[in-house]
Amino acid sequence: MSGLTTQANTFVNTKLPIGLQCEHLINPLGIDVQNPRLSWMIPDDRQGARQTAYRIIVGKDSMEVVKKRGACWDSGKSLSDSSLVSYHGKDLEPFTKYFWLVEVWDQYGKPAMPSKVSGFETGMMKKENWKGSWISDGNDINKREAPYFRKVFQPSKKIKSARAYIAVAGLYELYLNGNKVGNHRLDPMYTRFDKRNLYVSYDVTAQLQNGKNAIGVLLGNGWYNHQSIAVWNFDKAPWRGRPVFCLNLRITYSDGTTEVITSGEDWKTSNSPIVLNNIYTAEHYDARLEQPNWNRINFDDSKWAKVTLRKAPSDQIVSQAMQPIRNVEEIPAKSVKKFNDSTYVFDLGRNIAGVTKIRVNGEAGTVIRLKHGERLYPDGRVDLSNIDVYYRPKDNSDPFQTDIVTLSGKGTLEFMPKFNYKGFQYVEVTSSKPVSLTQESITGYFMHSDVAATGKISSSNPLIDRLWWATNNSYLSNLMGYPTDCPQREKNGWTGDGHFAVETGLFNFDGITIYEKWLADHRDEQRSDGVLPDIIPTGGWGYGTANGTDWTSTIAIIPWNIYLFYGDSKLLADSYGSIKKYVDYVGKISPLGLTTYGRGDWVPVKSPSSLEYTSSVYYYVDVVILAKAARMFGKQADYSTYSKLAEKIRQAINDKYFNREKCIYASGVQTELSMALQWGIVPDEFKTKLAEQLAKRVEADGMHLDVGVLGAKAILNALSDNGQAETAYRLAAQDTYPSWGWWIVNGATTLYENWDIKAARDISLNHMMFGEIGGWLFKGLGGIHPDEQYPGFKNVLLRPNFVSGLAYFEAEHDGPFGKIVSSWKRSGNSVIYAVTVPANSRATITFPFINGEKVYENNKPLPGKIEVDAGQYEFIIKNK
Repeated sequence: MSGLTTQANTFVNTKLPIGLQCEHLINPLGIDVQNPRLSWMIPDDRQGARQTAYRIIVGKDSMEVVKKRGACWDSGKSLSDSSLVSYHGKDLEPFTKYFWLVEVWDQYGKPAMPSKVSGFETGMMKKENWKGSWISDGNDINKREAPYFRKVFQPSKKIKSARAYIAVAGLYELYLNGNKVGNHRLDPMYTRFDKRNLYVSYDVTAQLQNGKNAIGVLLGNGWYNHQSIAVWNFDKAPWRGRPVFCLNLRITYSDGTTEVITSGEDWKTSNSPIVLNNIYTAEHYDARLEQPNWNRINFDDSKWAKVTLRKAPSDQIVSQAMQPIRNVEEIPAKSVKKFNDSTYVFDLGRNIAGVTKIRVNGEAGTVIRLKHGERLYPDGRVDLSNIDVYYRPKDNSDPFQTDIVTLSGKGTLEFMPKFNYKGFQYVEVTSSKPVSLTQESITGYFMHSDVAATGKISSSNPLIDRLWWATNNSYLSNLMGYPTDCPQREKNGWTGDGHFAVETGLFNFDGITIYEKWLADHRDEQRSDGVLPDIIPTGGWGYGTANGTDWTSTIAIIPWNIYLFYGDSKLLADSYGSIKKYVDYVGKISPLGLTTYGRGDWVPVKSPSSLEYTSSVYYYVDVVILAKAARMFGKQADYSTYSKLAEKIRQAINDKYFNREKCIYASGVQTELSMALQWGIVPDEFKTKLAEQLAKRVEADGMHLDVGVLGAKAILNALSDNGQAETAYRLAAQDTYPSWGWWIVNGATTLYENWDIKAARDISLNHMMFGEIGGWLFKGLGGIHPDEQYPGFKNVLLRPNFVSGLAYFEAEHDGPFGKIVSSWKRSGNSVIYAVTVPANSRATITFPFINGEKVYENNKPLPGKIEVDAGQYEFIIKNK
């Protein structure tokens, strides 16, 4: 079915290309690659709209680019429908602004209006372009006070533009003339500091002034100097040191000359009023120690100390080209309970990751404690017992998730921590002397990597909608420049949690830059023998015996999913060598094709699964991805080797664990049956029967889950992809224990770590390891799937399931080509199914005929599987 509408040959599409991005960012600063990726979308809502050719023009002069003269690159008219193209012009120069536009030709060969001009600006490009020195305050790792640094300078000429580039081991805030530069939080992102450091770029033209200017830098510990002690031994990290930074302020004058103001021996340093800061625990602030105007020109720094020069923490200083962490949402307190004049408990009404701001007035020396937690004791006070279990304090001077503020007595204080975040819903405020607080005294800030939303779910079942919302809250709470397991107890980049939730993340948010950064962390952490730790980054913990395939399959699964969702193979190519080393290591310790290398089905309801079976399945998954990548990149020998290895593993699993007579795997519990279906282990001729067996097992388990994290990833997909969507939906919509819905009806606003709300352990209330359900809603009900033959939703696979428990359901996903909509509603005995396929893509629709239904478009009968071009469609599915 073509879906094309005839147009006159003279038609010229007036809808110019939109959504121009460079390296998956809009108008980025600090691009460090020679061949950046350029992408765009076509907002053409005509049936069959597609691109038949493109032309990219790149130059340093925006007006010349508008005139279609690209001094740096003119791709020429390329007969291609690609809208993701790498730059292939003249070598890019550092510190240079480039402008670009794209023009496209439509399905009739007619040109559309050219896009508006977009831009990107290069950064350092290579380490050698850094000037000046790395500086510190010279104190050792046990010094608790955060240091201030300052320098005054005077530009020599009239300023045209200015850029600040700052690389830090630790965390920082940068100030010019008393004002903070930018709105990022917790910069730079956490890496393995002795392997790779990130720098951040800012346009600071507007913040400089004629005459003298003052630069101020405040450094925090972050993960670089982990002073608090927990079971993961970050206090023993090989990179650990006193925070250190290098700054280049590059000024371009009106006459075209440049000057670079750098960090060096002429800077001065002093203690700040932040008397303790730990990324893991909290921040302590003594307002009596504040030095007003410390970052302004006329401040007297004669009593400040000299700085200490340090070597760079690593040999790789690279641009932080990714969405930053920000205070994304302000959340006022929903209620406050006053116990007495020195004890208050505030409730935000929902669980978040982030910080609080307090506004308080009191006597000098009054000590305010802000304890953040997810639960309350029966008496209404804050209970930390579910989240402080891995903290190993040396004394009581740094209580868990408790900011400590000492008042100066000089009017109302506003305090919000700069170098810490927490996971919490409740804030208990206690004071050493009486203070008067109101509901407005505390405000919460939801902090996370500020990724754009790309997905939306709505349905006739409020529980489903609430579950989708809660899942996204957990996903964002655990996106802090890398995916974490929880924002309070650990803040660790657990690999398993990361890949269990990747599809949920990618359906709902534009997270490619975060995952590209995290996979670079994987490559930094991988040992020469191929082994990966199961938390990344790590200070050394996690290279044990359980960091196996079910967890560290991130190295293969995440690059593969980025390829599927974005049609961008760069991350897969960058990770290819690491995937191969990892697979080869597993093969070395598991020569027969089966492996016990893994953690297993973590936190099951009641039934354990075979560790060898589940670990071997993930080994198979990794090898299959490696074989597909080898074929894609033209590595024929590898393709042959790993294709054979994949079949060997699959055969070994089936030989040992598949009972053909009973059509079950291993002991036949939900996880074991689900994983064979989800990951392609079961022979094709047994798929339908195995799905029936799984549905029967679910029914025997009271139509409830009996899975851990591996089963939670697999079970809904295994059912809905194999003719058992009704059972999948009943599980997803279940609201009694154990189920996702059980959490929701008991007040959850995020996902939990344990099916049992009252479990003795593993009971964080903001975890993502059971988060696959957020992606399944798009797949299992909306039916939206990427097509690995045409990735990036170039061809959308639509396999909706019109389950009986819903009156309507709609899924939207903004993919690389635009908005995909899969929406259905019941009308009498019929179902009306509406589809939007964005321009320059297509879709394959497979209708779920179970009872002999017929599908119609404009009263014309259609087969059960059809191909459609871009456009909007409406189908009616009727009973026979």
